[in-house]
Amino acid sequence: QVQLMESGGGSVQAGGSLRLSCPVYISPYRKDTMGWFRQAPGSRREGVAIIYTGDGRTVYGDSVKGRFTISLSQDDAKNTLYLQMNNLQPEDTATYYCAIGPPGSTMNYLSDFRSWGQGTQVTVSS
Repeated sequence: QVQLMESGGGSVQAGGSLRLSCPVYISPYRKDTMGWFRQAPGSRREGVAIIYTGDGRTVYGDSVKGRFTISLSQDDAKNTLYLQMNNLQPEDTATYYCAIGPPGSTMNYLSDFRSWGQGTQVTVSS
């Protein structure tokens, strides 16, 4: 398993923005699925957005569509998974995790994702 580390969390007011980052290794052979998930206190972990490295296709959770953008930056030195979060709302408050899963993974099956970070806290006040 690969150890991931998220960064970029913080406290913002409603309507604000944050960008989360997660350095990743992109295999030229496996075409992994990479994603962002979140977990609020007392709630189940849920999918926020995923990106398929094979074709760049993205999928978003219904509650974040139009506000969040997942992207993957690739260069010779490093690769980074991002989550740009705009128009944040109090219900977005949670610990956010990046994760890597096999090709074709979906947000509905968290158990498919084999590598997880420790999480970064996002707090949105009204």
